[in-house]
Amino acid sequence: MLSAGGRCPVLLQLRRLRRRPGIATCPLLRGLGPEPFAGARSLCCKSSQRDARDGEGERVEARKQVPGAEAPACLPARARGVGTRCLSSLGSLRLPAPREESPLREREDSSGDQGPSDPARPAPGQSETEAGEPQAASSWSASREEPFRAGELVLAEIGKRETQFKKLFRLSNSGHLNSSWGTVPFREIAGKLPGQVLRSSSGKHFTLTRPSLEDYVLLMKRGPAITYPKDVNMLLMMMNIHPGDTVLEAGSGSGGMSLFLSKAVGSQGRVLSFEIRKDHHELAKKNYKHWRDSWKMSHIEEWPDSVDFIHKDISGATEDIKSLTFDAVALDMLNPQVALPVLYPNLKQGGICAVYLANITQVIELLDGIRVCELALSCEKISEVIVRDWLICLANQKNGSLAQKVEPKINTDLQLHSQKKIRIEDEMFQEDGREKSHSEFPYGSFPYIARPIHWQTGHTAFLVKLRKFKPQLN
Repeated sequence: MLSAGGRCPVLLQLRRLRRRPGIATCPLLRGLGPEPFAGARSLCCKSSQRDARDGEGERVEARKQVPGAEAPACLPARARGVGTRCLSSLGSLRLPAPREESPLREREDSSGDQGPSDPARPAPGQSETEAGEPQAASSWSASREEPFRAGELVLAEIGKRETQFKKLFRLSNSGHLNSSWGTVPFREIAGKLPGQVLRSSSGKHFTLTRPSLEDYVLLMKRGPAITYPKDVNMLLMMMNIHPGDTVLEAGSGSGGMSLFLSKAVGSQGRVLSFEIRKDHHELAKKNYKHWRDSWKMSHIEEWPDSVDFIHKDISGATEDIKSLTFDAVALDMLNPQVALPVLYPNLKQGGICAVYLANITQVIELLDGIRVCELALSCEKISEVIVRDWLICLANQKNGSLAQKVEPKINTDLQLHSQKKIRIEDEMFQEDGREKSHSEFPYGSFPYIARPIHWQTGHTAFLVKLRKFKPQLN
């Protein structure tokens, strides 16, 4: 025999079939009589009430076992007086489900003597991570707006047209910024935000900013000639360095290339920088440390400490690098062809060796040395980076006033016709209900200077890209 819950959908389906023409005359349905169909609704209601009580008991037991747990949002709430078994069979029956209050909300409503909720406390259903996101974002943005403090590097800039002066200095608690455009006490600089414009003792205005890595490399204390940032960017693209790579540098110099390499490999990578001269070795370490110390004061994350400065000739460093495999190699030395046989076995297959050479004759000697040593290195590219800076500014007369545009003289009749046309358009413009522009200096009334600046950075170096390949065996 079928239970009440099982008979409910069967009897209702039979009742529907009985209403259809042609099927109602069936002897089987006619023999059942009206009693089973009349009791189908009562059976359905009894079953639904029992199922609702059972489901409510299951939810109460689940809340007792797991305090504060809520039913998954994907499961629909059961409607009172409607059995779930009947709902699964009768898809056309849809009743609105009453809203159920969570136990936490009921406890809050019942306790009316509680004060306002703490805004820092995460809302129900909100994780602590989501609630802490605004605080983390605010602290991150605040770190980017920190004022200048004693001990960090500051860049002062003053410029008029194409003549621009920059001065890099370390801020301290006492002292002055001395320059050809006047002096400024350090106490007036400390506490100011980057982008502040100050006035010197001689009345000159200059801007204070935090130096970029390019500014620092160009203005830091030098020993030998530096690797210019415009060339470093090309070298980094040639070597295709990624965070976590191991890179060999021969020729630390003043430490400019080492700073760019440490940024490219990140804190998980490693850079080995060899330098044969003691004074250059010490200067590179000093410049690297000064930049890291200043960076730490104005940023949340520290600059990667991933460079090992080694005072040694790369030609005799076979034992130092025999256990290492380099993803890329950067050479900035007079005779790179002497170092290639030493580092060649430790360069990975397909790795790049980028060479920085000042003269084209050095490039020829490098390629000839590769041929003589029979190294499997292919020269893929020899490049020279040329950058041209432009000057665009308002044209000034000798007395300092702005120059005026010289308009061509036109026929009087044509000028009257043009003025009449402008007056008609002006009346139409005013009738349109819009305001008329009253700019004292309309757009295009002053001429501009637009040309390359007189002082340009010309040739700096030739960049050679060598790739290690596996020769084909005969």
